[in-house]
Amino acid sequence: MKRNHGQARMAYEVHAPAETFAFGKRMGVQAKAGQVFALAGDLGTGKTVFSQGFAEGLGIRDPVNSPTFTILQIYEGGRLELYHFDVYRIAEAEEMEEIGYEEYFYGQGVCLVEWGDRIETLLPDTAVKVVLEKDLEKGFSYRRITVIGADADRG
Repeated sequence: MKRNHGQARMAYEVHAPAETFAFGKRMGVQAKAGQVFALAGDLGTGKTVFSQGFAEGLGIRDPVNSPTFTILQIYEGGRLELYHFDVYRIAEAEEMEEIGYEEYFYGQGVCLVEWGDRIETLLPDTAVKVVLEKDLEKGFSYRRITVIGADADRG
């Protein structure tokens, strides 16, 4: 996502899914209304685990799963509504218009967009990018989490 060029960038290392969850939870606690977080990473890097922690950080108690087949899942009951997108199956960014993405991206809740790099042209310039990467040489559960954007130094 080239649009984050020049913004704050911080990298964090975690060594277990519970640490990825805890990292997401800290980000959720700090999230503000109107923020968009674009998650990127290969399959199995922990985007959904991060999202589950993020939701808990917002105070959401409902189970959070990847909304791959519905594209959008809305969670209420926390201090902010969570709009959880999974755009893995989106072939063209224009498909997002059909579900009225702007209402959510520019709404009063907070958005988490799994596979956000697939709709990069639609993301607000203020979107915070969260990249999750594996490095099997450092262990099966090792993840490097890079946060790019306004809240990079708050993870």
